Amino acid sequence: MKQTRWLMGMPITVEIVDASADAGAFDAVYDYFNYVDQTFSPFKETSEVSRINRRELTFAQTCHDMHTILDLAEQTKAETGGYFDVWHHGVFNPSGIVKGWAIDEAASLLYMKGFRNFYVDAGGDVQVYGRNAHDQAWKVGICNPFDLSQIVKTVILDDRGIATSGSYMRGAHIYNPRSDADALVEIVSITVIGPDVLEADRFATAAFAMGRNGIYFVESLPDFEGYMIDRNGMATMTTHFSDYLSA
Repeated sequence: MKQTRWLMGMPITVEIVDASADAGAFDAVYDYFNYVDQTFSPFKETSEVSRINRRELTFAQTCHDMHTILDLAEQTKAETGGYFDVWHHGVFNPSGIVKGWAIDEAASLLYMKGFRNFYVDAGGDVQVYGRNAHDQAWKVGICNPFDLSQIVKTVILDDRGIATSGSYMRGAHIYNPRSDADALVEIVSITVIGPDVLEADRFATAAFAMGRNGIYFVESLPDFEGYMIDRNGMATMTTHFSDYLSA
């Protein structure tokens, strides 16, 4: 069974191969994403993030998940040498980490329900488990940032996550926390494969903020691989990224 619904400003697709899949499993996942949107969206007036920015809510008054996101953000900031920061000119925006976390949590929800063969895709960031309907590892395409109708690479994944950060879909929404003067125009996309989509997403965001050095940062991470495309269409990949490529 497979469904796509529009939430959090993007298409979210879930496919469950297990024979026990039913409508309730899909509703549980999409209800969860709706909760995340209502809590963390910087565009919804009633979200906790918006209320924090209007000084109507202190962090001590926020939900447990907000504290989890804050802890992950601080951890990521430390691990990336300051290239990841949820604060920009006094405005709190955890979007750079919330999506990957939400996908990972939604996938965990399905796993805890007993499903073992499925994927969750939110806006192109994907967590896969098990096998597809053909009893094969999942195939995930990486879009050409200059022509979204084209796939430049297809990777084969099994129980892993993949995330892409870039400017080609939403424009210049990622910034370099260490230098406001850096317009981040050299790189158009960087895709990261990691142990899960949360890890892939948070490091992809930071790597994009690093510009051309981002791919070398991914190279330094154990159990991660990356694929970067610059504004001239030139691609650079980490040493073992090719291990995931479809023949």
